[in-house]
Amino acid sequence: MANLVAATVTAFVISFLILPVVIKYSLSKNLVDIPGRRKIHKKITPSLGGVAIFLGFFLAVIMWLDFPDLAKIKFLLVPLSMVFLIGVRDDLVPLRAYIKLLGQIIAACFLIFFFDIRLTGFYGLLTIHEIPLGLSYALTLATIIVITNAFNLIDGLDGLAGTISSIALLFFGVWFFLAGDLVFSILAFSMFGAILAFLIFNWDPSEIFMGDTGALVIGLTLSIMTVHFINVNSTLDSGAPYKFMASVATAACAIIIPLIDTARIIILRLSKGQSPLKPDKSHIHHAIMRLGMSHGQSTMILATVHLVYIGLAIAAHKLGENWVLLGLLIFSLILSVFLDRLILRRKAVKDI
Repeated sequence: MANLVAATVTAFVISFLILPVVIKYSLSKNLVDIPGRRKIHKKITPSLGGVAIFLGFFLAVIMWLDFPDLAKIKFLLVPLSMVFLIGVRDDLVPLRAYIKLLGQIIAACFLIFFFDIRLTGFYGLLTIHEIPLGLSYALTLATIIVITNAFNLIDGLDGLAGTISSIALLFFGVWFFLAGDLVFSILAFSMFGAILAFLIFNWDPSEIFMGDTGALVIGLTLSIMTVHFINVNSTLDSGAPYKFMASVATAACAIIIPLIDTARIIILRLSKGQSPLKPDKSHIHHAIMRLGMSHGQSTMILATVHLVYIGLAIAAHKLGENWVLLGLLIFSLILSVFLDRLILRRKAVKDI
C-alpha cells in the first residue's frame, strides 16, 4: 500500500511541477491550439500537457517499482514511449492519420509479441472460450487500436478525457491491488496521479490541453489495463472474493464512455451516408453541450454515468458474460435514445 501512495504522490508532484513550465514554454514558442472550425474552446491554449503526464507517470514507475519488476515491464514501457513520441511529433507538426495509425500498430505489435499481452479467447462470450492463435493476435491488435483511439476521440472538452481516464485507472488500480497484482496497480496509480495534477490546469477554463501526446499514452495504457484485467480476472478461482464472472463486459464498463462515444458517432455518420472517419460535432459531449451544459457540467454528467456503469458491473459481478453484456447493451441504448430525445425536445422549444 505504501508504494501505491508513494507512486501516486510522486507522479502528481512531478506532473504538477512540470505543467507550468510546459505552459510557459508553449506560449513563448507559439506551440498552441488555435480556436476555430470544429474546436469549441475560445482561446489560444497550449496542447503539450501530455508531456507532463507521461514524465510524471514514467518517473514514478521507475522510482517505485523494484528492479526485477522493471525488467519484467520493460517491453511495456517501450511501446508507451513510442506512442508518446508519436504524440509529441503530431502536436508539434501534425502527422498524417495513416502514419499515426501505423505507429500505433507497431507499438501494439511490440506489446503482443514481446510482452505477450493478448486476448486468448472470448472468455465465455457467446459461449466461446478458446480461439486460434492467429485470431488471438488479430483480436488483441484491434482491441488495443480501438481503445487507444477511442480515448483520443473523447478528448474534446476541458477536463473530460482526464476525468474519464482517472475513473477507469482508479478502478483498475484498486482491483489489481486487491487481486495481488502490485506491478499493474502501481502502473495504474502512477498514471492516475499524473492525470490528477493535469486536471488542475485542464478544468474549465483550461490552461493547457493534453494533446495527442497525452491522449495516445493514456489510451494505450488503458488498453493494456483492459486486456490484462480480462486475463487475470478470468484465471481467478470462481470463489475468489474479487472475481467478476463477466471479464469482458466488466472491462468494457470500466472504459465505457469512450466506447459508447465511438460506437455512437460511427452509427450516426453511417446513417447520414457519411464516412465514419469524417470529423464532426456528433460526439456525445457535443450532444450534452447542446442541452445548454457547460464544459464542467458536461464532464460531471459523463463522469457520473461512467461511475453508474462501474457500479452496475460490481453489483452484477456474479452474473455470466452474456447476461452482463446484454444488460450493458440495453442500458447504453436506453441512455442514447434518452439523450437524443432531450436534444430534439430542446430544439423544438427553441423553434417555437
